[in-house]
Amino acid sequence: MATVADPVLDLPFDTRPDPEEFLRAALRWHFSPETGAPFWVERARSFDFDPVEDIRGYADLRRFPNLANALRDVPARDLVPRGYGPDPDIVGVYDSGGTTGAPKRVVLLREWTDRMLAWSSAQLDRHGVPRGVDWLQVVPTGPHMVGETFARQTVARGGWPFTIDIDPRWVKKLLADGRSAEAGAYTEHLVDQLAHPLESQDIGVLLLTPPVLERLARRDDLVALVRKKVKAIMWVGTQMDADTRHLYRTEVFPDTVLVSGFGNTMLLGHTCERPGLTDDDPCVYDPFSPYMSLEVVDEDTGEPVGIGERGRLVMHHVSKSLFLPNNLERDYGTRIAGVDGQVGDSVADIAPVKVFDDEVVIEGVY
Repeated sequence: MATVADPVLDLPFDTRPDPEEFLRAALRWHFSPETGAPFWVERARSFDFDPVEDIRGYADLRRFPNLANALRDVPARDLVPRGYGPDPDIVGVYDSGGTTGAPKRVVLLREWTDRMLAWSSAQLDRHGVPRGVDWLQVVPTGPHMVGETFARQTVARGGWPFTIDIDPRWVKKLLADGRSAEAGAYTEHLVDQLAHPLESQDIGVLLLTPPVLERLARRDDLVALVRKKVKAIMWVGTQMDADTRHLYRTEVFPDTVLVSGFGNTMLLGHTCERPGLTDDDPCVYDPFSPYMSLEVVDEDTGEPVGIGERGRLVMHHVSKSLFLPNNLERDYGTRIAGVDGQVGDSVADIAPVKVFDDEVVIEGVY
């Protein structure tokens, strides 16, 4: 069993490891009593297989039980591999959205954060999102991960982050209670708040959700400000239909880069849409392989659907800082062939299921 990390776990973000070699090294790290997280070392005792000896490839990750729900209550310190020592360099402890009951909880370590954001920043470069400009970010902050990671990315790219907080749980509660007018008023409140920094600061990139962007687009003065100042708009959270995306790109913000992102707390990261897509293409998302991988499966059988078919998303995160395999998520997606060398599927047309873990799923404003 491992006592120190295999060098393959610490490669630069732009050096893609051999997936099978990487997976075997990660399993040795996570299931060694000396280096693994107490969460996994303890649970491995109940498995009917040996994670180190019997898991030979990414397809075998489906042998693991889906333990994501255990993250609702497990002590956060039990999730950090012992190999990081008694004083691990953490960025923070973050929650899932809490859409389907009590939130699940993950620990974000600096080592993984730096790796993921370096990769993400290279994606933004490919889309033509400028460096050296300030961002206005209208996304959830603590206890959610997205605000922290994008603020760090902005600084790393030479800009300053201006932030407006979103409380997605409050909006979902309003909608669940049938108080849609109040939810709409809250979204207007967010637009009111973003107006001042947009007016008074030199904002080069706008990060927000489709519901907030839709409300902003109703205000001619703010549309004029965006056209004058903003070089790129990145939308995250809920999805945007193709017709609306085409309208923004061709008529509302014709000279502004418009790019989408897809992220998930249990995946411990995010990805931008595939570069080079046309207005007729759906937004396709390629995960940060082999650290983040996706499968699109039949809801009843758990088997992969065909390319171009829809199914449920199964997410795997395998990195030095976290092991979280075989997590059946609350989203549907269309299976798209991955890029060369990628582990697993790419996805498009992501949308939530109606009911998950016996709870009605409400998207709201994020």
